[in-house]
Amino acid sequence: MNIGVLQADSVREEFQADHGDYPDMFGYMLKRAGLLVLGEPIDIANYNVIEDEYPRHLDECDGYIITGSRQSVYDDEPWIHRFREFLTELHAAKKKLVGICFGHQLIAEALGGKTARAKVGWGVGVHRNNIVQMKDFMQPPLANYSVIVSHQDQVTRLPAEAELLASSDFCPNSMYQIGDHILSIQGHPEFSKDYSRALIELRRGIIGETVYKRAIRSLDEEIHNRILANWIVRFIVGWH
Repeated sequence: MNIGVLQADSVREEFQADHGDYPDMFGYMLKRAGLLVLGEPIDIANYNVIEDEYPRHLDECDGYIITGSRQSVYDDEPWIHRFREFLTELHAAKKKLVGICFGHQLIAEALGGKTARAKVGWGVGVHRNNIVQMKDFMQPPLANYSVIVSHQDQVTRLPAEAELLASSDFCPNSMYQIGDHILSIQGHPEFSKDYSRALIELRRGIIGETVYKRAIRSLDEEIHNRILANWIVRFIVGWH
């Protein structure tokens, strides 16, 4: 099995020695989940979409996963417009696709939903989300899950075809599914707590002291990265 990472940003250079770049984070997460779920490693291909790197054909990978990005999906950038078009191609072909944070938001925008700057402000640290609809790929099952988040924007309107899977008071559209081929998650199951802490410290002056303190405290809470990674692999494999 091979999964293509659609890279929409890079980790800041000063953090890469300790945390790697985003393809490293996703590669580690997916390969570990592959061993647990499939009993075999997953091959990872990387496509830096900012540099206009794309698969030569859609079937080059069994599925694709979109990284987060420091940019907003509504920014007027040529690479974002091109990327949105590519996502509509994947959707039309019903290729397996998973969106994370920026990817979650861009899929919604590309397929008729809406993303906007959240009135509730920054979401950082560990947040809990409630499962509102269980699917067969969500094994082991959870009533709720906790995951690291780092975002100002949110999906404010889901695409018409989307089914809501998870929600919270802070982020009502935390996870959704479209058909059997798209899974979209606002949180970051690929982030470690150490990397989250580095980002929170970096943005302390931007997010404000109240949000900063709450976020740092939240890093003591349990996160469900491994279970979410298992769900992602099971979804791409098609275990519904």
